[in-house]
Amino acid sequence: MKKLADIFKNKERTFSFEIFPPKTEKGMEALELALRDLSQLPFDFVSVTYGAGGSSRDTTSALVCAIQQRYHLPAMHHFTCVLHTKEQVRSILDHLKASDVRTLLALRGDPPKDKPDWKPGPENFKYSSELVAFIRNEYGDHFSIGVAGFPEGHPLAKDNAFDADILKKKIDAGGDFVMTQLFFDNALYFDYVKRLRALGVTARIIPGILPITNYEGAVNFCKGCGASVPQQIHDIFSPIADNKEKTLEAGTRFAIQQCRELLAGGAPGIHFYTLNKTEPVRTILKSL
Repeated sequence: MKKLADIFKNKERTFSFEIFPPKTEKGMEALELALRDLSQLPFDFVSVTYGAGGSSRDTTSALVCAIQQRYHLPAMHHFTCVLHTKEQVRSILDHLKASDVRTLLALRGDPPKDKPDWKPGPENFKYSSELVAFIRNEYGDHFSIGVAGFPEGHPLAKDNAFDADILKKKIDAGGDFVMTQLFFDNALYFDYVKRLRALGVTARIIPGILPITNYEGAVNFCKGCGASVPQQIHDIFSPIADNKEKTLEAGTRFAIQQCRELLAGGAPGIHFYTLNKTEPVRTILKSL
């Protein structure tokens, strides 16, 4: 299976989508239907999330392998180092390499809710840059390594300049490309790209887009991840919050416009956060 670095050599723009491992059998059945549908569209790769401490490790790995074998789409395996010892990290990466996983999104990850006070010790990686360096040093070019980017700055960063410096460390450690946190104001993305380019970062910076299908759900999700919700979003979606059909239509229109502006401004593609649903991503992609 191709790794993303090879795909990037031949494609100036890529389109991709993200899914998460369902916790129930019903959820898995729904995801199977969505994957069957989305795999027929011109997507270049899929990313699959991974719970802190490997809480969804087996399901994530199984999904990645199934996607690659059944739908012949390269799959990016999210990988967090929180709660894992360095030896556990090595063991998991050995397994992923043997399973023909070629692309990772290397993340520090947040402690799970049942262990909110967990702190890394000498046997753990403290930062995602350390994880990236370990993967690159130990496994050479087998893996393409993506890193997370935050157009508004990571919630724990003291300011945007500090956040950009941390991102550069991840790229310098061996990261191949950047996948951004969601945002609704494109100016945030373009400003972010300028900050990183000014530091000498030449890697692809792929914008992550969350189409709004549920107004209150989107607002709450943003609160949890530190993404801002501009007044424009409240003005559009608050009056129709109780109307699912109108919300879906408005969310689709907004995302199409947002994606078109990003692509026109030089973004190297779009990464969609699907929430394991086919729509409105299918309609948005077709319009692009």
